[in-house]
Amino acid sequence: MNLEEKTFNKEVMSLDTYIMFKLKEITTKLTPELTSRGRKPISLSMGAPSANPPKYVIDKLKEYLDKDGIHSYSVPKGEKPFRDAISVWMKRRFGVAMDPDKEIFSLIGSKEGIANLVRFVTTPKENEFEKDIILVPDPCYASYWQFIKCSGAKGYPIPLTKENNYMPDIEDVVKNLEKDGYNKNNIKMVIVNYPNNPLGVGATREYLQSVVDFCRCENILLASDLAYSELYFDEKEKPFSIFELNGAKDIAVEFFSFSKPYALTGWRLGWICGNSDIVQRFGKGKSTIDNGIFKAMQYACADLINSKEGDNYIVWGNENYKKKQAIIVKGLKELGWNVDNVPHTTFYLWLPIPRKYDNAFNFCEDLLKKSGIVAVPGNAFGDLGEGYFRLSFVCSDEELQEVVDRMKADGFYY
Repeated sequence: MNLEEKTFNKEVMSLDTYIMFKLKEITTKLTPELTSRGRKPISLSMGAPSANPPKYVIDKLKEYLDKDGIHSYSVPKGEKPFRDAISVWMKRRFGVAMDPDKEIFSLIGSKEGIANLVRFVTTPKENEFEKDIILVPDPCYASYWQFIKCSGAKGYPIPLTKENNYMPDIEDVVKNLEKDGYNKNNIKMVIVNYPNNPLGVGATREYLQSVVDFCRCENILLASDLAYSELYFDEKEKPFSIFELNGAKDIAVEFFSFSKPYALTGWRLGWICGNSDIVQRFGKGKSTIDNGIFKAMQYACADLINSKEGDNYIVWGNENYKKKQAIIVKGLKELGWNVDNVPHTTFYLWLPIPRKYDNAFNFCEDLLKKSGIVAVPGNAFGDLGEGYFRLSFVCSDEELQEVVDRMKADGFYY
């Protein structure tokens, strides 16, 4: 046994590099050769806005850099102006009241928050059928599975399929769990993610109310990942908060991020809110890990989130994404894909691989090596993702058209 194997636990030893960074590494190696062939890589893999953030927030950040005490430690729960601004926004956006002192806690991005919550609510166990269980969507944000694996818990899939309209009956999921030999009393948390990454789909209020009711009945924590709440192209399908539903605050927390709506991915800023007991206990755990987020960023984002400039930026961004979606959808239809039921949220398209391929990895590998187009194989998001791939339409309009032109020229038809 070498030092690495002796040092790290088996769960960490079993991990591979996160799929997005792995794709980036592969693409970097291939870039010189692809560029020489006129196929300089175009990335449709990362779920990260490519536009600049609002000038308003950058100017605010510059202002705060000269504020006395701004460069000292913050506090893990977040500066009070930051939490107050979030409370105002939650009321303004969703009609939901949140106590800024007890029901809101800052995060170094929602990814960090979800990872820590998973770790805080589970206890590692060796026996497969004694492990704490987290119900997790399949397909889902790839990191969910890794968080759960590292915690020594068991992830059990909530199958999101076309047949169940991506809204499976949660009680049926638990019945299947019991048929597979697991104890439903070991379920510690249910994760929901609507609008969904990678599918781009939403859920109805009636469906999520049934999930809330189930969790209340069974006294199970419900975690709603609402990172894409502000990415929508149809007011009729405007995303809603879990806390707009009856009884949600009894058992739920919700995660938000500044990354997607304001193109602030590098700032790593978000929050968790909801059930005060859960949020406060989560905060005690967080207080042992970090000393809070750079205060200047918190103050700048506190100004941004309820500003006219911030609201206008979201409207502008969604108009641009809708245009980009139309470009890539038109091109894919010309290539033979049936994409009539396009999502009205997020900047993702979830598509079946061409008929001549038998697995998603081979298709995405060919697409990269032949055309310089970086897409994500669907099975990176869960077992039910096999046979599909995800496109993220965040690059320029010109690059999206180039993607279509290259696929035509290189024979990538459905």
